[in-house]
Amino acid sequence: MDPTRLAAALARLRAAARPDQLDALARFGQGGDGRLGVAVPTLRALARALGRDHDLALALWDTAIPDAQMLAGMVAEPARLTSAQMDHWVAGMAAWDVCDQACLNAFVNSPLAWDAIPRWAAREAEFEKRAGFALLAVAAVHQKSRPEADFIARLPLIEAAAGDDRNFVKKAVNWALRQIGKRSPGLREPALTLAEKLCQREERSARWIGSDARRELARLGRGRAEK
Repeated sequence: MDPTRLAAALARLRAAARPDQLDALARFGQGGDGRLGVAVPTLRALARALGRDHDLALALWDTAIPDAQMLAGMVAEPARLTSAQMDHWVAGMAAWDVCDQACLNAFVNSPLAWDAIPRWAAREAEFEKRAGFALLAVAAVHQKSRPEADFIARLPLIEAAAGDDRNFVKKAVNWALRQIGKRSPGLREPALTLAEKLCQREERSARWIGSDARRELARLGRGRAEK
């Protein structure tokens, strides 16, 4: 890759830095060494200007600057991602927004995405594990043609991880359960059944995941019935 292209992209990121926002971002878990505080809409506009460029994406990721890593997901070419590259990115995540943006903008559109979900869900590191469930949640929204049976087959991953009390894991597990349940009427009942089961667990995180998902999915069901 032409190194001047990376230098130019980094210069544009630094020009959009918001150092006055860093403390507020850190309070919401959006930290990481070298963060510039670039707003997500600004990142999206820059990504549109740069266009898809997989080599640039790989170089941006390896800077370890959180803003550059989010931009990397936006300019990556999902079809060119390899399992090794995806695992490398997941291992380098240091904030939940970097994780979620990579899942939303790059990973979910890769043909390797579905098989990555259980691999990452089994990881111990917080953001690697989060990536598995964030990707499952995003897939429930964006992988329109995937059969319902595939999502039902992923519900045991949610059940197995529900006892993890780490904030960024349990929120992603909850997100995945809710998105699966909201995907279709045929998935709402299995998701609700699991939510009810989690409400009976001893672990506080499992009870929170179950009750929060149950509340949203039950409300959704009532809304559909009223129509």
